[in-house]
Amino acid sequence: MALSSMTGFARAQGVCGTYAWSWELKSVNAKGLELRLRLPPGWDGVEVPVRTRAAEKLSRGNVYGNLTVKREGAMPVVRVNEQVLAAVLSTMQSVAGRIAAEPPRLDGVLGIKGVIDVIEEDENEDARRAAEADIVKGFVAALDELSKMRRHEGEALGRLLSTRLDEIATLAQRAEKVPGRQPEAVKRKLAEQIAELLDASNRFDADRLHQEAILLASKADVREELDRLAAHVAQARHLLSQGGAVGRRLDFLSQELNREANTLCSKANDLELSNIGLELKSVVEQFREQVQNLE
Repeated sequence: MALSSMTGFARAQGVCGTYAWSWELKSVNAKGLELRLRLPPGWDGVEVPVRTRAAEKLSRGNVYGNLTVKREGAMPVVRVNEQVLAAVLSTMQSVAGRIAAEPPRLDGVLGIKGVIDVIEEDENEDARRAAEADIVKGFVAALDELSKMRRHEGEALGRLLSTRLDEIATLAQRAEKVPGRQPEAVKRKLAEQIAELLDASNRFDADRLHQEAILLASKADVREELDRLAAHVAQARHLLSQGGAVGRRLDFLSQELNREANTLCSKANDLELSNIGLELKSVVEQFREQVQNLE
């Protein structure tokens, strides 16, 4: 399976009978999947099937869906508001006996606001149901385009993440070869420090100092951290090659990589190893930031 980003954009539009509709979809990063819909009044009937389709195709991301619907080509219907007309005629008759005036003309009466209503023809239930089905179908088409864009960006993210993993592996190899991290070098350095302490004062217990030196030497060994770094890098590469919705697992691995980098820095007893540890932390952080975009 291919990797997918959580960011993308897509549009779809169509016409069904007298209804013209358009979808606009946008997705951004999120811990889970959340579909936020903006539907025109009266079109709530498409919400359930639309949410079902989104859950079938996407695993993570904040997805914003905006639907617009316009009714076009519907024949206008002219209706006389009988109540308003009756009220107007009654008023005219009551006033006519008190004022000398020409009798009212038909066009004048019909021109009075409220006497004539121009409305769209009544909706046909079957046509409305057909439009809803077509709108849901259009949502699926827009969703396919959104998924395609997310996969395209996911491929680019996969290449970036592979590069970061290569850099992490290279830094781990450099740390492996640092002369100062070898046990013999650590013991030699500690022995020199102990000799300086014994020369400075005769109150130190040489045996106790020797035991403490062995303990410090074992704590300064970063063999385990380097082994775990290699294991985490191998696992991350496997997940990238596997594809699919692996963002959460890679995010967990990025935390583990950061933990090992921190431990490496805290154990470092050599300037070169400390510098490698700091550089490693920087690359791991770049890896983690890119992982946040993966589904």
